[in-house]
Amino acid sequence: MEHRCLNCGIAGEHVILLSCEHQGELLYVCIKCLPALIQGAH
Repeated sequence: MEHRCLNCGIAGEHVILLSCEHQGELLYVCIKCLPALIQGAH
């Protein structure tokens, strides 16, 4: 199974992905998108 960033969709084979769990679902976010998700979209 190929893991992808929940925000931009980039595959884990190209970047570092961090995993998290939300409502029982395992999700992934790349390190490029992480700051925007933490700060919120402006």
